[in-house]
Amino acid sequence: QVQLVESGGGLVQAGGSLRLSCAASGRTFSSYAMGWFRQAPGKEREFVAAISWIGTSTYYSDSVKGRFTVSRDNAKNTLYLQMNSLKPEDTAVYYCAAGRITKATMYRAPVAYNYWGQGTQVTVSS
Repeated sequence: QVQLVESGGGLVQAGGSLRLSCAASGRTFSSYAMGWFRQAPGKEREFVAAISWIGTSTYYSDSVKGRFTVSRDNAKNTLYLQMNSLKPEDTAVYYCAAGRITKATMYRAPVAYNYWGQGTQVTVSS
């Protein structure tokens, strides 16, 4: 069982930066692949970024590649998402998720993740 709690969301102007954190409970955090997803009002939840359990592989959606960086600190049971050059279209609730993923093609699929946080709101003003 893994419990996830996101933090770091807020209101920022376009072009600004935010860093989201996801604190995980339990001793098995390091054995899980981790992902970030987001959901804007009236839209489906979409993949943002993911990282393998050991942190050697990362994955990004095309819309955030080059602007966002996902990382993890297994010693602190924490996942991060550094978001730079934010745009109004990045406005959404951001969720972290944990899953035991073995295939690279599954990192982008919400169904591959077993545990989800409650979400943190990110609002980017123009």
